[in-house]
Amino acid sequence: MVDGRHPTCNFLLEVERDQVECLRRLREEAAADTNKGHNRSLNSTTGCKGDWDNIACWERAEIGETITIPCPRVLKTVFGRNGNISRNCTSAGWSEVFPNISSVCGADTSQHKLVFYIVVRTLYTLGHSLSLIALTTGTAILCLFRKLHCTRNYIHLNLFFSFILRAVAVLVKDDILFNRTSQCSNQPSLVGCKASLVFFQYFIMANFFWLLVEGLYLHTLLVVIFSENRHFVVYMFIGWGAKV
Repeated sequence: MVDGRHPTCNFLLEVERDQVECLRRLREEAAADTNKGHNRSLNSTTGCKGDWDNIACWERAEIGETITIPCPRVLKTVFGRNGNISRNCTSAGWSEVFPNISSVCGADTSQHKLVFYIVVRTLYTLGHSLSLIALTTGTAILCLFRKLHCTRNYIHLNLFFSFILRAVAVLVKDDILFNRTSQCSNQPSLVGCKASLVFFQYFIMANFFWLLVEGLYLHTLLVVIFSENRHFVVYMFIGWGAKV
């Protein structure tokens, strides 16, 4: 079967699995130590307790001890780098991870790429939002003033509407794909994701077909002499239904 889940969802689910495995292993080790009479339960007041730091699993350590582990499995899968990270157990608790986990287990340029993609996404989201406001205003004007009601403006109105739906589809698609990763495990069928992409592609096609209708209408005005209201139903079919 092909995995249709978003890559971010896959990453988060892998991290969740590692967390469950880590906590299970730490509980088993604590129970084993308690049974042996070493008094190393999870509530022990000496040393540093076993810890899950949201990406890596650290076993219990005594004060002054340094724990070194390989790069977390999920980071190896994503970046393919093999390295080691460490933490010191001090009287104040666990130290910070050293060396920096991003430089050892990740990609040095990943942060710069992430910032670039965030900036690009912010700019095109702002552009779509401003376009949506302008198109909605233009559509309202064409609808409110009866003197503007004619076949030519009806075609303009549908073209504006296709642009509006295209912008809305882009914003909804981004919201579903990128802002709801916390719900990945609750949406195994990805119905919302698939539906948003279907509507997104449909509105793009409708947008181009209404541009075609604009060209056809101008052509008929210049070449063919007939009543302009007669073929508006045909234009509606081309604009919204010819691609189905």
